[in-house]
Amino acid sequence: MHEATAAPGWLLVALCVLSGAYCLRRLRAESAQDRVGAGGEALMGFGMAAMAALPAAGRWADSGGRLLGTVFVGAAVHALWAARRGGQHHVHHLVGSLAMVYMAAGMVPGGGHRGHDGAGGVPVVTGLLLLYYTVYVLHGGTRLVPAALSPEAGLPATPGRAAVGGAWAARREVTEACRLAMGFGMLAMLLGM
Repeated sequence: MHEATAAPGWLLVALCVLSGAYCLRRLRAESAQDRVGAGGEALMGFGMAAMAALPAAGRWADSGGRLLGTVFVGAAVHALWAARRGGQHHVHHLVGSLAMVYMAAGMVPGGGHRGHDGAGGVPVVTGLLLLYYTVYVLHGGTRLVPAALSPEAGLPATPGRAAVGGAWAARREVTEACRLAMGFGMLAMLLGM
């Protein structure tokens, strides 16, 4: 990473690692139906962290880009298979996995750009992904705003889904904030193309 982008790059890595770790924690607290989504989000968080760290990997960046591309091709196939049963979250995982494949392809020689150093990808594809993630982040932000405030204390009237066994990992608002953080991370990575 260049000196000017080193600190924000490592902050992005830390944000993605924390998001991935939180999603792994959710695997234990979620219902069986929600575990697939939590697992996909954990993969996305750790994959984004690895991709954000790749420019600092020197000669290993090309191999790492190929490996990440392969992993996310598999994730895209899995998301496509799951999306045929319905559910917009599976479609979001499909878009995210394809975006990761797109960015990983740009990291290998002849892939359209050289990592996250501003060389650029295919402008139309990058623009569509930026538009998608901008809408996703804005919509995600609205889900964090309480719909109704209690008149007494100015606190949310309903705190969201109750925590399973009191564990913070099952709190809906933390899950939404995690998704929002990963959306911001994807925006940052796409802007770096």
